[in-house]
Amino acid sequence: MAALVAPEAAAPQGPTEAGETTEAAELSRSLSRLLPGLEADSKLGCKAPSRARPERRPTGSPGDWWPPRPTDHFHMQSESLIGPLMQSISHQHWKVRVAVIEATGAAIQFGSGKSVDDVLPHFAQRLFDDVPQVRQAVMRVVGGWLLSLRDRYSFFHKLIPLLLSGFHDEIPEIACEASTLWEQVGLQWQTENEEDLKDKLDFASPPPAHHPSPGSRPGLGCRELVFRNLSKILPAVCHDIDDWVAGTRVKSAQLLAVLLLHAEDHVTQHLEPVLRALLRACADEEAAVVSSCTRSAELVGTFVSPEVFLKLILSTLRKSPSPSGLLVLASLIQGCPREALRPHVKVIATELAQAHICQGSENRLYGERLLQCVQAVVSAGREDCRGAGEPLLEVLVTVLALWGPTGLGDKVQETLAALAAVEGMDGSQDLFRARVSALLEWLAASHRDWAGHSVQLLQLDVVLSHSGPALGEALPQLVPILRSCLQPARDPAMRLKLFSTLTGVLLGAPETVDSQGQLHGYLDTLVQDIFVPNLQWHAGRTAAAIRTAAVSCLWALVSSGGLSDGQIQDMQETLMPQILTTLEEDSQMTRLISCRIINLFLKTSNGVIDPDKFIKIYPGRTFFPRSRVCVFDNCFCRRKNGKCSLWLLVRLVLSLNMAVVCVTSLSKERNRRNRTGTCGIAGWALRRPGSRGPPCSGQRLHPGSAGSRLTCAYEAKVGLVFISGTIKACSCFAEALKAGSVLFPDLLVKETEAVLHKHRSPTYCEQLLQHLQALPPAQ
Repeated sequence: MAALVAPEAAAPQGPTEAGETTEAAELSRSLSRLLPGLEADSKLGCKAPSRARPERRPTGSPGDWWPPRPTDHFHMQSESLIGPLMQSISHQHWKVRVAVIEATGAAIQFGSGKSVDDVLPHFAQRLFDDVPQVRQAVMRVVGGWLLSLRDRYSFFHKLIPLLLSGFHDEIPEIACEASTLWEQVGLQWQTENEEDLKDKLDFASPPPAHHPSPGSRPGLGCRELVFRNLSKILPAVCHDIDDWVAGTRVKSAQLLAVLLLHAEDHVTQHLEPVLRALLRACADEEAAVVSSCTRSAELVGTFVSPEVFLKLILSTLRKSPSPSGLLVLASLIQGCPREALRPHVKVIATELAQAHICQGSENRLYGERLLQCVQAVVSAGREDCRGAGEPLLEVLVTVLALWGPTGLGDKVQETLAALAAVEGMDGSQDLFRARVSALLEWLAASHRDWAGHSVQLLQLDVVLSHSGPALGEALPQLVPILRSCLQPARDPAMRLKLFSTLTGVLLGAPETVDSQGQLHGYLDTLVQDIFVPNLQWHAGRTAAAIRTAAVSCLWALVSSGGLSDGQIQDMQETLMPQILTTLEEDSQMTRLISCRIINLFLKTSNGVIDPDKFIKIYPGRTFFPRSRVCVFDNCFCRRKNGKCSLWLLVRLVLSLNMAVVCVTSLSKERNRRNRTGTCGIAGWALRRPGSRGPPCSGQRLHPGSAGSRLTCAYEAKVGLVFISGTIKACSCFAEALKAGSVLFPDLLVKETEAVLHKHRSPTYCEQLLQHLQALPPAQ
């Protein structure tokens, strides 16, 4: 600028020129005194800047609003106006602020450019002004400087960020005007530097095929301007993206996305500071900051080779995995072209499946970001994910295990369906069927180190609950894991969780572990190595809880319908002693389930049972675990006082049903004995009172002995006590008495008639009497 004004300064001044200089100096002094007082006098403040600023020239160009060139001596006094103007730029009236901005633009345009550095911080603050006219005035003044300021090349790196910040203004008209001004600036710079850009103009390359908006790609001049000044602009943007003011962070994040869109592949040389800034910004509390940074990361993935950015981002995740790091990785993958990403899909999937990443935190946000990474790989890689399906499935299993209960389950299911689709499968069931063995081998690698809080327990639960019929093909991998983890020496909390998981699977055994009909080959292992050790009595509440869990799991196995009667009988030989001991447990639930198991064992015996084993079961243990009279009196008193729970009633009903099964067998055996005159199981139960030891072959029976009738009379009394009511348990007792009436019907009639008048509801007694009367006469 000194070169431009030197000829004028050297020329001798005439009288007219001297007068103009004096007038300019006087005007400058007057404005300098007037402008600082704008805040004190609002009326004067509305007028003074309008007098100081030049009038607009009506033209069609948004940035062409400068007046005719004032006197050449104005620049000598312009610097003295900047200070007072900057004191008034935050005036309470928006029209004053607009006037000050325009006056400042004229003062610097026709004065000295030395004051640009003093003005820019104030202009930057006006970009946050609530009044759109103020922001629009800043855009126009800055655009005019970029087009017409004599020293504009020295201030490009300072003015460009201000103009580009208007691209995301909330008012569409301001954003459109900022875009128009920027295009004019780029075209003008391109024209002024045509020689330097000759090769690029003559051999212009088409927009990249993967450009996010090829139809609206910035012009060559705009891209070159940003690229040549990017090294000076980026440090300030990356610094402001961590500012304590939320508005500054939002503007900086938006500006970064615009700069990356212009820089394209030239951002590679600035990739490391850009990624550091994105990692910090993606952890911001402001959703607008995170959204803009996600967009920036997608642009980096679009223009930068994945080999370059993966080396930086994966090394960061290995050192300190974080939700923001995963979000940046997901955005990079999302923006990367499929052809460029293809060689790196398996590397990314394998890295995500590492325990230090997929189990890096229990925070729900971490799980969301990890799931976004998998979704990005699946959507960007598509069919290329077939070679990485196993590690991706491992990550999804982990997400479902850790964060499925927090609300991510539906999203994981959608991702599983998408992964199955790109692999050419019908759904997630086919996906697990194809890889359930590999998943179990993956879990088996660390099963010796599992404890109650191990993530692998949750992962195993997910695999078992989602594999369905595929589990029938993976028994060789599953059973060794169960056998090792359910040993009595292992962690009790882990065994409880594993029993719970196994119970859920065994309840639907025909559709899960026995879908291929191969479970019978592993029954010995399940019985000998899992159930028997865990049913043994040990002191303590924890041991009791484990026995309850083991009994529940056993009941799920035998009641699932997947085992034949012969297989259940084979299990009975080994398990009956342990089940009988659980009848003495304090837990009613354990006793109830144990009775159900024994009941099932007896039903599957087809009426054939060894007498010695039968006496151990009935009646001394099963029906009355302690003294028969004491237990009867105790149950009767509890029921009379309204304290006997339904579970205890059901337990007794089931016990009586088991007795009925055996009594029916006794009746058949008695008929056979009448024909053969030999002793069998009936002889053991109905032998002469006072005889000692087991009956021998050929010993005569006494079916009408006092002992046998006393036993049946006592059982009838107990059953009749519990059929006075309307609950379901009463009906069960009544049916049990009907089934047992074949032995001594006359005795049952006598006992029933004796208590009929004592019942609150005689319905079941009357039904029982009708049933007894309909029986055929005894032979």
